[in-house]
Order: sequence, then C-alpha cells, then structure tokens
Amino acid sequence: MRYTTGGDLLVAVLRELGIGTVFGIVSVHNLPLVEAVDRELRFVPVRHEATAVSAADAYGRARGSIGCALTSTGTGAGNAAGSLIESLSSGTAVLHVTGQIDSAYLGSGRGFIHETKDQLSMLRAVSAYAATVTSADDAGRLLREAARAALTAPGGPGSVEWPVDLQYAAQTDTGAAPADGPHPVPEAAELAAAAALLASARRPLIWAGGGATGAGPQLTALLAATGAGLLTSNSGRGAVPEDHPAVIGNFATTPAGRALLADADVLLTVGTHFRSNETADYTLELPAAHIQLDVDAAAPGRVYPARHALHGRAADVLESLLPYARRAEPDWTARVTAVREEVRALLHDSIGPQAAVCDALRAVLPREAVVARDVTIASSSWGNRLLEMYDPRSNVFPRGGGIGQGLGMGIGAALARPDTPTVVLAGDGGLAVHLGELLTLAQERPALTLVVFNDGGYGVLRNMQDRYSERRSGVDLATPDFEQLARACGLPYARIAAAEHAHPVLEHAVASGGPVLVEVDLAELGPMKNPFTPPVTIPTA
Repeated sequence: MRYTTGGDLLVAVLRELGIGTVFGIVSVHNLPLVEAVDRELRFVPVRHEATAVSAADAYGRARGSIGCALTSTGTGAGNAAGSLIESLSSGTAVLHVTGQIDSAYLGSGRGFIHETKDQLSMLRAVSAYAATVTSADDAGRLLREAARAALTAPGGPGSVEWPVDLQYAAQTDTGAAPADGPHPVPEAAELAAAAALLASARRPLIWAGGGATGAGPQLTALLAATGAGLLTSNSGRGAVPEDHPAVIGNFATTPAGRALLADADVLLTVGTHFRSNETADYTLELPAAHIQLDVDAAAPGRVYPARHALHGRAADVLESLLPYARRAEPDWTARVTAVREEVRALLHDSIGPQAAVCDALRAVLPREAVVARDVTIASSSWGNRLLEMYDPRSNVFPRGGGIGQGLGMGIGAALARPDTPTVVLAGDGGLAVHLGELLTLAQERPALTLVVFNDGGYGVLRNMQDRYSERRSGVDLATPDFEQLARACGLPYARIAAAEHAHPVLEHAVASGGPVLVEVDLAELGPMKNPFTPPVTIPTA
C-alpha cells in the first residue's frame, strides 16, 4: 500500500487499532502527522506533552485498549517522559509518536533546532519499546510493533521517533501486523499442586491486582465456588463489582484486613505487584500458603514468597483452577462479609465531612461513570477505597503515584467514553502542575466534572510534616480564586462549603452534560477526624 505522507499512514494504523482520538501538541517536527490526524480523526491540542501521554493513557484504560499521543522532538519528547514513566509503571498501552529532526542531521550534534542528544536512549529508558524510523518503507512496521509491545503484557508505552523529512515522504506499507506470540501456560505439575492446595482451603482469600482486570467472570465464579473474600490492590478495583458481598477491596493493610490475612489458610494472588504503598512498605504479612498467578514470569516471589508460582494469563489459569474449588467454612464467609462492612464503616466515619462528598458522588454517578483521581488526600484516603468501582475501565488513577496527572487522564477518559459522565478528583496543588489543561477542558467540552479539593497546598505532605517535623517546608502554596479562574476559562463553577451542599451541587454538575469546575472549600467544609498521612516510613529518633 502507498500513502502520500507519513500522516496518512499513521491514520491508517490508528484506524486498525480502533483509535479515533489523538492527543498532542503541534510542532514543525510533527506537522504532517498532526495535519492528517486532525483531518481524518480527532486531534485534541493539549497544553503540555505530559498531558498528551496522560490523556492517551487514560483513553486506552477507559476503553480497555490503547491510546495515542503525538509530541515533538527534543524538549517535547522530554516533557512527555514523566507520563511515559506512569504508563510503564502501570503497564498501560500507549502509542507515543514523537517527531525527530531531518534524518540527514540526526546524531550530528550540530545544534539543529529541537535536536537532543540520543533521544532514542531516553525513550528506551521510559518505554516498553522504542525505535527510530529510518526509511519511508519501514514506518508502518515500526508503528505496529510499538502498538503490539504496548498491548502485550506486562505492557507499557511504545515510542516511535520519526524524522520529519520521512514524515513528509511518500510511504510504502505492507500492512502486515506482527504475529501474536504464544500465551504463557503454567507448568502442569505446578498447576496441579496449586489446584490441590486451593482444594484444601477452608479459609481462602483472593487478592486481585491490575493483572486480574480482564478476568472478572472467572474471579466472580471462583468467589461463588469457594466463599472466599476478595482483597484488591488499587489497580484491581472493579475486576469484580465492589458491591459484591465478597469484595473487601483495597483494605488489606487495615487492622481487620491484616487479621483476616493472618487467619487465612490459603491466599491466591492474581496479577498484583504488591506495591509499597499497598503493603505498608512491605510490613504486611501474607499466609505461607501463597499461590501467585501472573503473566509476568518475573513477578512470582519478587516481593513475597510464593509456594506455587503460576505463569499465565489470569482468565485462562483461573478457569483451570475453578473445578478444584471447594466451599470455605461458613463462619469464614460470614467473617468476610463482616470485615467488608467494618472497614468501610470505619473509613466513612474517619473522613468526617468528606464522607458527604463521597456519598454524593456515588449517588449521582451512573455505575459505568469514569472516576479519574489525581494524587490528593481525597483520592488516597477514600477515593481509592470507599468510592465504589464496578468496572476496571472506570478506575483511572496514576498508579506510579505522580502528582498532577489527574485532569489530563480525566480528559482522555471522558473523550474515550463520551456517552457517560467522568469525574476527576484533584487537589489544588496537583491541579496547578498542569493548570493550562483547564483550557483544553474548556475547548473540548467533555462531560467532565472536575472536583478540586482546595486546602491551599500539598495536604498529604503537610500532614506528614505536621506529624513528624517541627516546621513546614514547601507545602503551603498560593491558590487561585477558582471561581474567577473558571470564569476566565469559560467554565461553569460551583462550590461545596458544607456537607449539605455536596449532593445538589454534584447532581447539577453531572447532569449538565458538559465541563464544570466544582471547588470543595476544605477550610469551610471542615477537617477529617483523622488527618491522612500516606503509608511511608519516616525514620524517627
């Protein structure tokens, strides 16, 4: 197949991948690509390259597929690196296409505009795949290889740098997609031993991570067959809808969660990384009888010992284990339900007046709504636990913990699923990192309610310093007048300053069908009963 320019080829590949919306910033070094995408698909001109990747990342997550970001070379590609790290950490699928200077000058070091030293090595450091287009006959193959790498577990971004002269050139493309490799299958003896251990369990628990999100039916069937309780990491939320009576959720490190783990006789973990913030810096103790299932062969035993390591796809392996499931002790299943209710009630009480915001969001949002969360107290304390998720595609947040990505992710998710509302939870400090994306929100007009929890700075770190230090450093920030800011950007504005405001304000914002900035004035709303501090170890004398 022949294409007039690289942009036309890129559009063809994106259509193969089912991508209809692309996020990026136009530049002299990606102009043919942007022009073709804008002409044939939808191009969203974000205000920072990091947001282009964040939005593409969430576009893929919300669809259960892949997104695409276009950036420029040099500084532009460097700006994208932080969000590429998030995609790599999360194993989410992003096709990142960045410009490059003319191929004749590539690597010459003569200071060509937008040139950077060894950009490809930078991309390799923050991507699952990175390559340079060196011929107008090779671009299609490299784009498909990058997309395949991004979509193949453990996943992450696939980056392609494309010299601008080769973007303008006529392209020859074979159209051949890379062949899928064989899916991993556990060793038969190990699978049989794991099945026997599972069959012996009378007090079983299951822990679902991000690798379990495609195995919801199998997990649900296993819960029904065993009467086990389901813990989750943040990434595994929604694999089984969180109103299911067996779903304890993201509460493993609570006292009740720890006690349940201590009394469990078998633990089956599915696709979880056991991140430090979800294991209280690895102080959480797991049962010795631990079956660990992961598509990444290096994962089992990396953090916690595994008696049986199962390397394979979650849905396939769980299907193989299901015939061996046996019912738990009745008292165990009843205890699981009691723990589920206990941990939620305790958290609901501890967050004080913010509980009204949490309750209102769940009441006014449809089950399929996307909830994108930046790193802020509201997200880390209750948004990542108490605000129920019913589908993993609705659960969008920066798994690597980087602040400031929430609004970009929300925009990407909202444009991926325009027929359902999206809500973004952000703090004033995190929002300020990419404040310019309010203009993207105003320009694109998605059905997105941006809820800004305003405490005048970095509240998480402020609480840490108040608890462990004698003074504050770098946490108290100047905060804009959000009503005036919203008006300047052409966005509707509303304010929550008391618990009774939460439901009517959020109901009206979500029902509007467009973008709304809702400020939660935390000084007026009032404090939580227990100030939130993250599970980070601080050395003390």
